[in-house]
Amino acid sequence: MSDKIKTILYPFGFAVGFLIIWELAVRLFAIPVYLLPAPTAIVSVIDANLGSHMMVTLMEALIGFLLANILGFITAVIFVHSKPIEKGVFPLAIALKTTPLVALAPLLVVWMGTGYSSKVVASMLICFFPILVNSVKGLKAIEFEAWELFSTYKGTKWEIFWKLRLPTSLPYVLSALKISSSLAIVGAIVGEFVGANKGLGYVVLVSSYHMDTPVMFSAIIASAACGLLLFWSISWVEKKLIFWQRVDEV
Repeated sequence: MSDKIKTILYPFGFAVGFLIIWELAVRLFAIPVYLLPAPTAIVSVIDANLGSHMMVTLMEALIGFLLANILGFITAVIFVHSKPIEKGVFPLAIALKTTPLVALAPLLVVWMGTGYSSKVVASMLICFFPILVNSVKGLKAIEFEAWELFSTYKGTKWEIFWKLRLPTSLPYVLSALKISSSLAIVGAIVGEFVGANKGLGYVVLVSSYHMDTPVMFSAIIASAACGLLLFWSISWVEKKLIFWQRVDEV
């Protein structure tokens, strides 16, 4: 069996097995729906309305993800070429990272309202730090001998960046993108918890008020699907961009 088929069959088989055990356990132990709905009960409440909420959250997360990674990488480039700015601004980035997003989300709603902007910024804030840290590390990870060779041949800063720093940083940057891909969904949903009238976070919040657990689970599963979609997309891009990197499994 080829590795590609195994990559598809293994997670699919485990997921199907888990769902069967879940369904049997709920029926066997007669667990109330409001505590733990069976997978069939969750599937029965999935409709087009949930799909529209899913698209709202995915769009907010995607925009926040893109803005965070563009801004984070540009900031990393500035840090690498300016030690004073790095030493002055990096502590502020760390302080922002350590501040819980749930504490900032109400402020974002006050400043930007309950529309898309506050959710996009919430998603952007939670994605910013991983790309910043990994990009700085990747851009600095060049070998001294390679840098010395470029310097010997009078390579400009732009040539060193484009031909040496950027290719070296790609594995670090794409690893950060994979981390941020799931965090982007979390940021958008946290923003929707605070103030929204659409999106998966809104669905989870409203269904929790009404103790509608099947709908709540359907929104949670939809958010997980969004995260997987972004993660797999970045993984595909990683394989295409870093084609020279091969890791042998043992």
